[in-house]
Amino acid sequence: MATQKVEMWFDTLCPWAWMTSRWLVEVEKVRDISITWNPMSLYYLNKGRPSITTEYLDYAKKALGPLRVIVAAEALYGEKIKGDLYTAFGNEIHLNKTKISDEMTSKVLSNFSFSEDPMKYAQDESLDAKIIESHDRGISKVGEDVGTPIISVGEVAFFGPVISPAPKGEEAGKLFDGVVGVASYPGFFEIKRTRTVKPIFD
Repeated sequence: MATQKVEMWFDTLCPWAWMTSRWLVEVEKVRDISITWNPMSLYYLNKGRPSITTEYLDYAKKALGPLRVIVAAEALYGEKIKGDLYTAFGNEIHLNKTKISDEMTSKVLSNFSFSEDPMKYAQDESLDAKIIESHDRGISKVGEDVGTPIISVGEVAFFGPVISPAPKGEEAGKLFDGVVGVASYPGFFEIKRTRTVKPIFD
């Protein structure tokens, strides 16, 4: 059976996307998949929506800094760097509980040996066009009434899964099989229940 190509769209600020991404990393160990990581922006998704607080939107705007760095680094160092940077930002934001800021971005980048410093791209608004292009491609697969994460497996795409904690080993693989199987039915749209736990990162 051929390797399944999986794409996931993320915003570094979303803890639920982070949980899903760690699940996919586990799936990669037990299923023949290859993952491509793609940025999307909760700022651009929610900008102009009256139900969104100014506080949330301001923080989502700050999160454009890491996303800009990621798209700039991809152009300089290739596609694989997106996953490496997302993991590094996620560890700092979600595990170390560091607020998104230029200082946080600089700290994350100090762990990489880049030939030039991508930090200069954190405030480069011209890179937002690349973020929006990636964002729009993800949204086009699932519709406007979702957020991050978005996952596509071949021609099948869906929002989620929203999980906590992220399963490991074969349990992760079984969840992947089930989620993709359900989402593969063209008439399937939603399964949902009330969240009873917060993101559990252990």
